[in-house]
Amino acid sequence: MYALYITHPQVKIDAAVPVPEWELSEKGAERARQASRLPWAKSLRRIVSSAETKAIETARILAETSGATIEIISVMHENDRSATGFLPPTEFEKAADWFFAHPEESYQGWERAIDAQARIVGAVRAVLDRHDGQQPIAFVGHGGVGTLLKCHIEGRGISRAEDQPPGGGNLFRFSVAQFLLAAASPTCDWTAMETWQG
Repeated sequence: MYALYITHPQVKIDAAVPVPEWELSEKGAERARQASRLPWAKSLRRIVSSAETKAIETARILAETSGATIEIISVMHENDRSATGFLPPTEFEKAADWFFAHPEESYQGWERAIDAQARIVGAVRAVLDRHDGQQPIAFVGHGGVGTLLKCHIEGRGISRAEDQPPGGGNLFRFSVAQFLLAAASPTCDWTAMETWQG
């Protein structure tokens, strides 16, 4: 059995709103709606979401056609960047490059990449340890920790080279059995949620 990790698509960027409370933009919501009509989304029976608004909105849209149950787990949040607050896109990209390039160090108070990776891997493992392996399951979260999870699953060092394409709203598939055995295994490449055919 396989599991999916899905990142939220485009959001409404608002410097006056805390990043965890950002909502999906209309484009992001429409992409999620398109994905919800695909066979893979209709087959979902369980969706586990980060507690951030944009992830919950994505999970709810994906569950509309399948009727999947949604579980919200706060520790699946994006890497903690609250120490710097909102950063303009150019500054954020430089900071993100640094975050991945120096996984054992903190960028101006950010959560370290190795800590964020341990957190997301532990959260996914805790869910899958008690999951009915016959039920299709998806995790909905964020690009940064999703990339860290993908690096772990594939047995690779932390690297932004494994990051999702711009825009978010991408997914990868991984083997539940191999993940639980802590065996390095390939995943499918990041694929836009509304184009993946399963």
